[in-house]
Amino acid sequence: MPIRIGANPIGWSNDDLQEIGGDTPLQTCLAEAREAGFEGMELGHKFPREPQALKAALAPFAMACISGWYSAELLKRDADAEMRHLRPHLDLLKAMGSSVLVFAETSNAIHGDRGKPLSQRPVMKSGDWAEFGRRITEVAERTLAEGVRLVYHHHIGTVVESADDIDAFMASTGDAAHLLLDTGHATWGGADPAALARKYRARISHVHAKDVRQAVMEQARREDWSFLDAVLGQGSALGVYTVPGDGMVDYPAVFRELKGYSGWIVVEAEQDPQKAHPLTYARKGVAHLRQSLKVAGLA
Repeated sequence: MPIRIGANPIGWSNDDLQEIGGDTPLQTCLAEAREAGFEGMELGHKFPREPQALKAALAPFAMACISGWYSAELLKRDADAEMRHLRPHLDLLKAMGSSVLVFAETSNAIHGDRGKPLSQRPVMKSGDWAEFGRRITEVAERTLAEGVRLVYHHHIGTVVESADDIDAFMASTGDAAHLLLDTGHATWGGADPAALARKYRARISHVHAKDVRQAVMEQARREDWSFLDAVLGQGSALGVYTVPGDGMVDYPAVFRELKGYSGWIVVEAEQDPQKAHPLTYARKGVAHLRQSLKVAGLA
């Protein structure tokens, strides 16, 4: 599969705080995504969850179904129980021809709670990584046997946030479990996304491309904001995340470390659409990704 550029609908409608962009119709999101140059979409809360209805929604815009977020609870349940909860989502992805499953542990995550500052995010005890990794690996092996690769989404406000967390996760999991490299979450979490790409290139099978407004990130750290407060910004100010080319991430440097990569690069720049016009920002993100891929020799 060649490199394809897709989008997550979170630039139009927020999933963690659904009133943000809540009045934006799904058709507007899909039409603007196609106009901006995207070839596929990840799922959000406004998408149908039945294969034929989802195909009917995507078809007028010639959009592929890339994947969709799944909230795991493997700190609380074993792989058998997780697979039972995962089954409807996995079957939908299979029916849509999706090759990757976006997967993140959320049983104790705080990113969806606007009342909790990020200093309260969960931290895994060193002795707990082995069992967690074993469970992740078992689920990953089972989804891969059905043709769908588990790609783990490191995420601010969860147990896999920092560079050390990512290293511990990768060390404790087997080859079936791959990494979703998210440039924005890596940067905010204190990791260098280019260094992660270099270190884990063989196990990176999905990329989320979001940029970071450095001043907002530093203020959020300094004043201990919640994840959602940082994403949405304060007052009329824009939030911490934006599209590629509008922040501090060096995308050519990241892509130079992904030689041979094939698959999706997904713009997932969650913003308040009342402050950041989705189509305007989407066009900017696509243009910067195309240029960065060309500079890096991946176009």
